Amino acid sequence: MYKLLIRPFLFLIDPEKVHYFTFSLIRFLNKIPGFSNLFKSIYEIKDKRLETKVFGLTFPNPVGLAAGFDKNAVLYKELANFGFGFIEIGTVTPKPQDGNPKKRLFRLKEDAAIINRMGFNNAGVDEVVLKLKQNKNVLIGGNIGKNKITPNENAVDDYIICFEKLFDYVDYFVVNVSSPNTPNLRELQEKEPLTKLLQVLQNLNNEKSKPKPILLKIAPDLTNEQLLDIIDIVKETKIAGVIATNTTISREGLKSENKVETGGLSGKPLTNRSTEVIRFLAKKSNKSFPIIGVGGIHSAQDALEKIEAGASLVQLYTGFIYEGPKLVKEINKALLEKTL
Repeated sequence: MYKLLIRPFLFLIDPEKVHYFTFSLIRFLNKIPGFSNLFKSIYEIKDKRLETKVFGLTFPNPVGLAAGFDKNAVLYKELANFGFGFIEIGTVTPKPQDGNPKKRLFRLKEDAAIINRMGFNNAGVDEVVLKLKQNKNVLIGGNIGKNKITPNENAVDDYIICFEKLFDYVDYFVVNVSSPNTPNLRELQEKEPLTKLLQVLQNLNNEKSKPKPILLKIAPDLTNEQLLDIIDIVKETKIAGVIATNTTISREGLKSENKVETGGLSGKPLTNRSTEVIRFLAKKSNKSFPIIGVGGIHSAQDALEKIEAGASLVQLYTGFIYEGPKLVKEINKALLEKTL
């Protein structure tokens, strides 16, 4: 139904406008008595065999929603009704920011992909905290970044602010230094600044009575040498794990006219590369830390391949937009079938 009736209509509308329209529609429907339970009955699979214990947390199932979809934590409760085991909000920055000028979101229908250059548009960490205070039972990841105006030499301060303010309201943290849409942000992926940033956050974390898992989100464009550096950094700083991968700046093999747009590419063109990165990290690290696999998951088979490559959990974004909420259920059903 989604791909035949709903998606063709939604894809007639500007991608950013339809995002907010869809949010309003989902929120409206969930306010109608009985609709929340209806969504759950259609999409949610509750089964103990799907429970996944990773970095000290128990996920009801291993399929999550990636950061960037619910940046400001305004819809995480309603989105959880589609069967997700966890929701990652953000990227959140200390101060509110508008992001890059519009138009900044582009569909590549022929490639089942999206290019975005949003630029960490968000309401700021204080507003996000207000929303998360209403959370009762959704497992939440907090994806944190720096403001555009903050120079790299002061970036650690922005991450500290977000870490401290979100600490009581998220279950795990994700340090985002891999978005291509904030100028010079990816320079923080270099070994020295990245080690320093993660160590500062981990030191703060260890001072807490109950530390929270800290993960690093990496780009798919890293070389094997850089990926080996990531393994060393995880080992040195003792962070909980890695999310592989963010969007790519590669345009290899694209057919759509919009391939000329700048920004981060997500969707099917990323499927194989993100799986390669997961497999490389898992193999070279001897599976010494958990990996969340994200990038180009448009089918249950895509998700299974990432898990077989070494991912403990997976996340959807572009696949959720192209395939609809049934994809969450299909992945969980496929995982159950493998356990039988």
